[in-house]
Amino acid sequence: MTLQDLAHAVAAGRIQGFEVISLEGGFYVLQARLAEGLRPIRDESGQVLHLRSTTQVREALGEWASLPCELVQHCAHDEICASHPTAVEPLRVPLSLEPRA
Repeated sequence: MTLQDLAHAVAAGRIQGFEVISLEGGFYVLQARLAEGLRPIRDESGQVLHLRSTTQVREALGEWASLPCELVQHCAHDEICASHPTAVEPLRVPLSLEPRA
């Protein structure tokens, strides 16, 4: 789903919110939450959109600031080392899309 597709889906009321996935190396990827599941946000060339900061996230999604958004941080150490006998849920923190002053 491109940002243009996202705009149409928001206008149609199909988007329930967003997830901002924090990746190692300081990158963030966006996912739109729909009733049928999560869809990654892609650039015009079809590649998953990689952003470098939460400021860039706010700039990309700012016009839809009224929709809920969560920053999702997986624990890479636990995934790599398998130090827990059960699955560890990612950390989920609400992220405001309102522009910062």
